[in-house]
Amino acid sequence: MTKPAASPISTPPARPRHIVRCAFLALLSLALIAAPAPVHAAGLIRDAEIESLLRDYSRPIFKAAELSRQNINIHLIGERSFNAFIVDGRNIFIHVGTLMKAETPNQVIGVIAHETGHIAGGHLSRLRQAMSRARTTAMMLRVLILAATAAGAAAGGGATVGAAGAGALMGGEGLTQRYVLSYRRAEESAADQAGISYLNATRQSAQGMLDTFAFLADQAFGSLKYADPYLQSHPLPQQRIANLRELARESPYFKQRDSADLQIRHDMMRAKLSGFLDNPQTVLNRYPKSDQSFPARYARTIASYRHSGLVAFLPQIDALIRAQPDNPYFYELKGQFLFKSGSPSSIRAAIKPLRRALELAPDEALIRILLAQALFAQSQNGERVDSVILDEAISNLRTALVKESCSALGYRQLASAYALKNNIPQARLASANAYQYEGKNELAKRQAKDAKKSFLPGSSDWLKADDIVNLKPRNC
Repeated sequence: MTKPAASPISTPPARPRHIVRCAFLALLSLALIAAPAPVHAAGLIRDAEIESLLRDYSRPIFKAAELSRQNINIHLIGERSFNAFIVDGRNIFIHVGTLMKAETPNQVIGVIAHETGHIAGGHLSRLRQAMSRARTTAMMLRVLILAATAAGAAAGGGATVGAAGAGALMGGEGLTQRYVLSYRRAEESAADQAGISYLNATRQSAQGMLDTFAFLADQAFGSLKYADPYLQSHPLPQQRIANLRELARESPYFKQRDSADLQIRHDMMRAKLSGFLDNPQTVLNRYPKSDQSFPARYARTIASYRHSGLVAFLPQIDALIRAQPDNPYFYELKGQFLFKSGSPSSIRAAIKPLRRALELAPDEALIRILLAQALFAQSQNGERVDSVILDEAISNLRTALVKESCSALGYRQLASAYALKNNIPQARLASANAYQYEGKNELAKRQAKDAKKSFLPGSSDWLKADDIVNLKPRNC
């Protein structure tokens, strides 16, 4: 795992408001399995290559669900379990364990299709309404029972609820729980059906979705063998598999397979995750030197840096670049590890491959932020600040933040760069944005108020500062 948030496979600085919100909404989340892991437990992982692949997986599904304009984001959570869930209508969370365990693109696409079914169906909103109705029913039942108990006490029966009343209360709560769980099971089944319809609309197989739920069924077999089906938030696995199998096999695309190009990208993603997240020796066992495929070489190259540093890493990444000179993510990886090494010479050396990565993938905002970090560090290597390099860093940050508009790290770097340029109003505005996305609202307001004084009233920067002063919420 690398430290800078903009770099591939990284855990960004926490955004407390966002994380707390996600952890709270997880209580009402709709997931592949019954209980999503807490968002704050492992943190979010960012990687340009993996996010690009997930966008390619999801784009046709979102279009089929008529959600293309909803700007849905897919976030990776550093959990090794197999799971995915939603917490609102704009964000899907997928555990990296799902990507590492899924052997084909179609299996991940099936997961995305299922979660998209929840979003398109408005299931979270309806679930909250169902829970509200259930709570109201339970409260009314409590009032009635307590009123009856009070009446009994007035007739000489005592002032306590008593065993019968307590049993009725517990029974009422049990009925309320069953009502909500029944509702959730119905929504899960609806999401399954919607997911299959999106796969059919995009001419993709539902085999991957079927494989996913079969895997989950095997995982849950022991714990659910004697489970009460009415006390589950999801359909029992075997029942779910039977329903899915019937729907999936009716599709004319059931035997459709992923393209070879998509499969190799999927394999590269799994190898990259293994290289970064697994013990280096585990990586070598999984991808032995006898395996000369690109995914195996990719995983070993990453693991070599983690085990032995640049001396072992550089010859291997250069060999990969020679074999695939147009792969932007090889250059990005080289630049990332050079920059991470921290010496002035390696930081200077990181700039060239990062510039090349950006030439090959100009829309990748995360690569721009990483390049800007390297440029910013390089601009201060001499006795004087190199203004030309600093301007290049600022330009890349401003471009990147159009897409990565909630990046506290990006805004923090931009503030520092503007401060070195002695552009204090812009430095304060960038700091205000950084504080806002870190959840430090009072500091954000203070910086925004100071910045606002220097901007022309009604100008774009004045309006941005004014939004922060008034704490207008932003969608992240």
